[in-house]
Amino acid sequence: MAHRKAGGSTQLGRDSISKRLGVKIFGDQKVEAGQIIIRQRGTKWRPGKNVKRGEDDTLYAMTNGIVKFAKKKVRTFTGNLEKKRFVSVVAEKLQKK
Repeated sequence: MAHRKAGGSTQLGRDSISKRLGVKIFGDQKVEAGQIIIRQRGTKWRPGKNVKRGEDDTLYAMTNGIVKFAKKKVRTFTGNLEKKRFVSVVAEKLQKK
């Protein structure tokens, strides 16, 4: 008597929804206050001037202006100097016309 158990027991077939992470506004592009610049997990990019970090590590602009990306050497808690990436917004009224 050949029988088969009920189908439908598989450990495959699951997939999570993509979180749409990454850079949303690139360097030298205009940004308005409150706009999201980068969505990230962890602090791959750090906030610079006129940029704040949200609860989920999202970086967003505090003023209207132009986005600038830079690398700076930062002293870590171990005392080593490491290059870290920063995102800043240069305010519109400070720019040359």
